[in-house]
Amino acid sequence: MKILVINGPNINMLGIREPDIYGKQTFSDLLSLLEKTAAEESLEITQFQSNHEGQIVDTIQAAYGVFGGIVINPAAYTHTSVAILDALKAVSIPAVEVHISKVDSREAFRQISYAGMYCEKTIKGQGLDGYRQAILYLKEKYG
Repeated sequence: MKILVINGPNINMLGIREPDIYGKQTFSDLLSLLEKTAAEESLEITQFQSNHEGQIVDTIQAAYGVFGGIVINPAAYTHTSVAILDALKAVSIPAVEVHISKVDSREAFRQISYAGMYCEKTIKGQGLDGYRQAILYLKEKYG
């Protein structure tokens, strides 16, 4: 199974950005986790990170017919991007939303998730392990 992992703005700053909220693990740690999970589970995982909404939309559209599942952490675009929601709906690829922090206990504006309106599952507050959980969910259900 081929899974696309999409990370939105500032995820590349993990370990530097607000470590009291996001933890001390780095973006490199996340990439290592994805590589390890792919090897252990015999999956092909492609990772994409961008701080630009249009690039994320383009990447979702390019996934059509290529990937069997999407794991997405839209980051700040979670709460603002109807374009990402529409792209996910357009390609109809099973998707799981991941949030490193416990967004439910944060600011009120973080309670809205446009991407989550399409995703069949959301994993929140599990740190980087949430990505592994999302990948395993997709493999179990669709692999």
